[in-house]
Amino acid sequence: MSNIHPTRSSTPAAKRMRRYRKQRRQGLRSVRILLDEADCDALIRMGLLKEHQRHDVEALQTAITGLLYRAEEDLP
Repeated sequence: MSNIHPTRSSTPAAKRMRRYRKQRRQGLRSVRILLDEADCDALIRMGLLKEHQRHDVEALQTAITGLLYRAEEDLP
């Protein structure tokens, strides 16, 4: 018998699925939300986002996470 192991698919879709499954195992969930300019303005006023970051997806993710942490701190 041969000791040949199947190789993992390296297509973009296969990589996304592996990353998705790994994140699920870690207890992470992905949520897609729509933000309008007023939402970005509010994040800037709260100090969670800088003006030049309003189109930066990672900065927006960090700002929303910061907003959630602030809300969690305000819980009784």
